[in-house]
Amino acid sequence: MAEAKKSRVTISDIAREAGVSVPTVSKVLNGRPEVAAHTRERVEKLITRHNYSRRANHGSGRAGLIDLVFHTLDNEWVLEIVRGVESVTHDAGVGMVVSAVHDGRKTERAWLDNLTSRRSDGIILAVTELGPRHAEQLHGLGVPVIIIDSLGQPDPRVASVGATNWSGARSAVEHLIEQGHERIGFIGGPPQLQCSVARLDGYRSALMAAGIPVADELIADGDFTHDRGQDAAAELLDLAEPPTAIFAANDQQALGAYRAVEQRGLRIAVDISVIGFDNLPMAQWISPALTTVDQPVATMAAEAARMVLRHAETGRFETNRVELATDLVLRASTGPGPKA
Repeated sequence: MAEAKKSRVTISDIAREAGVSVPTVSKVLNGRPEVAAHTRERVEKLITRHNYSRRANHGSGRAGLIDLVFHTLDNEWVLEIVRGVESVTHDAGVGMVVSAVHDGRKTERAWLDNLTSRRSDGIILAVTELGPRHAEQLHGLGVPVIIIDSLGQPDPRVASVGATNWSGARSAVEHLIEQGHERIGFIGGPPQLQCSVARLDGYRSALMAAGIPVADELIADGDFTHDRGQDAAAELLDLAEPPTAIFAANDQQALGAYRAVEQRGLRIAVDISVIGFDNLPMAQWISPALTTVDQPVATMAAEAARMVLRHAETGRFETNRVELATDLVLRASTGPGPKA
């Protein structure tokens, strides 16, 4: 019986007894070099004394991995997510597997099979969805799932991390209104995304609060890509009565709008104002520097990773929803409108 009790010691117990952090114990378990020799020796003695192993602690043979899953890997937003997750996995001494799941049952089935064989500590899904069948399978295996910017309402068995999309969008449009703009175009995101819906609602709310009618012709469908941003901006700029400002629901589309403005011989912040959403690193380097809503993408990803690691220790989520604040970052892409 004594041995059985020892085998149930957790990584937190080891850390507490050794007087170190959980990430430090994890680094020792994974053979990471950045641990002082005397600390490593103390932790290893406790690991041996308690007959502890990472695989035993995870019960189901977890491998000390976090799976990070996207639908696509070809934009800067993805890099920010990876950066945020890696900042946590590096400190915790666990691995990270990055993959893309494309449409199709065969691909999804292969991904699920690979995931099952890896025995990950948890899954982070970034702007992708988890069907009820997959949610049930993973829940049955005890694998926690966290979604960043979920599609629709998440399955109650998964957790989610997001940002204050509605208030962020509203603050962007309020800024344009304060600058004297009334005809404000909007380039949205995929309509199935909760963040897209919230940003459109924030846009509408700001206009209505200012007594400005919401004009359907000024709302363009988007898909968060540069190319669609350019095409949507072109549609808006070619209207008989074009907008004097454009709010794009992400920075990639705002960058596409820059191209459409340039092609028409117009000047950003002089002839038309542009605001984005995300505050990706590129926003400060393009010319003119983009005014945008700062969504803490890397911080959101880091929080998702921490939620996975906490779940690995406790077997539960402390909360099923974390929402981080947004903030409008003023740069050089907006200027006075006709009503200024």
